[in-house]
Amino acid sequence: MTSARVTLPVAVLAGGLATRLRPLTDRIPKILLDVGGRPFAEWQLELLRHNGVRHVVYCLGYLGEQVRDTLGDGSRWGMRLEYVFDGPVLLGTGGALRRALPSLGERFFVLYGDSYLPCRFAAVEDAFRRHEDAEGLMTVYLNDGRWDTSNVEFSAGCIRRYDKHIRTPSMRHIDYGLGILTCRVLSSYPETETLDLATIYRDLLLEGRLVGWEVDERFYEIGSPSGLAELRDLAEREGRLPV
Repeated sequence: MTSARVTLPVAVLAGGLATRLRPLTDRIPKILLDVGGRPFAEWQLELLRHNGVRHVVYCLGYLGEQVRDTLGDGSRWGMRLEYVFDGPVLLGTGGALRRALPSLGERFFVLYGDSYLPCRFAAVEDAFRRHEDAEGLMTVYLNDGRWDTSNVEFSAGCIRRYDKHIRTPSMRHIDYGLGILTCRVLSSYPETETLDLATIYRDLLLEGRLVGWEVDERFYEIGSPSGLAELRDLAEREGRLPV
């Protein structure tokens, strides 16, 4: 059964070089790698459709034309797909989002192209709307160092600290990989400045404009050889991925 329909579009960050997966990604973008006999992007799109998403904007760079040619306009999934390509100068994940703003509107989800996140998107959107002063939301998961290195201190429903480089023992949660941002946040940064999504989250946290939402479902990813192998094994063993 499909969950409640969300109203926000989803920006998928899929422009990276995927160097950790070479040579698999020498000639194919990471998001199109085979998982259970089909491109990973198709699994991700079906998960989004299950959550009621109807509009997806891909932020593309390396071999991005293959993504557009493979997925098309989204009509196969009853969705609308758009594609925004990096310019001649790479400006980071935040810069890619800034470039895609004309297609995204005032508020939008942000999702990494190598993440598979079986959580309730409608609940995340509802949580963000309850915080009128917030300009961003980060989903977090009680990771305890199991699936990757924890990088978030989260307690009493609030993000206390977030740092991808300096970790502390109190960081038991991890950035789950799904967020919500407003157009206003991206527009406040210079267009010519290289900008990382982690920097945006950090700035919002320091300004008290970032809210956290804890999810219970574990995350999956294909950004590492081990993560890709795990998801491939799950798809082949079960014939499907969790939703």
